[in-house]
Amino acid sequence: MPTVVARPEQHYAGYRTTIGVDGLREVAHRIAAIVGELAARGVPPADAPFFRYLVLGPGMRSLTVEAGVPVAAPVELGGEYVTGVVPSGKYVVETHHGAPDGLAAATAAVLEWGEREGIRWDRTEEADGEHWAGRLEVYRTDPRAEPDATRWETDLYFRLAD
Repeated sequence: MPTVVARPEQHYAGYRTTIGVDGLREVAHRIAAIVGELAARGVPPADAPFFRYLVLGPGMRSLTVEAGVPVAAPVELGGEYVTGVVPSGKYVVETHHGAPDGLAAATAAVLEWGEREGIRWDRTEEADGEHWAGRLEVYRTDPRAEPDATRWETDLYFRLAD
């Protein structure tokens, strides 16, 4: 059952791109590069890495996403990397237990629950798709420590409208 939690703002270093759904795996591989860039500067991750969904194009034909690694304070990596802040606020959170191929169904279940409950998400409908202020998949399981994807845990966060 989804729950509502308060999240403080969270600084992160990341990589942003617009892709099709089939490009998500390639973006996921950027997380290791971001961690490497941070390590080269002596900056440890402040929490688990995530995907931040910014724009979901019509029919999910395109997605503007960021692979992000939380940091305690803003850090500029330069080049292809971005810095950002996940906004503070109230979020609905649900934990998905299992492989990433189940995330789409888990996300749909949370959104359907929200519709039944009359939840207002912090998003806008624009010509190029849904723009989200805070929609995250936080990857709690390190695949190097737990190679069995059926045992992975991913927290799904959706920011509520004020």
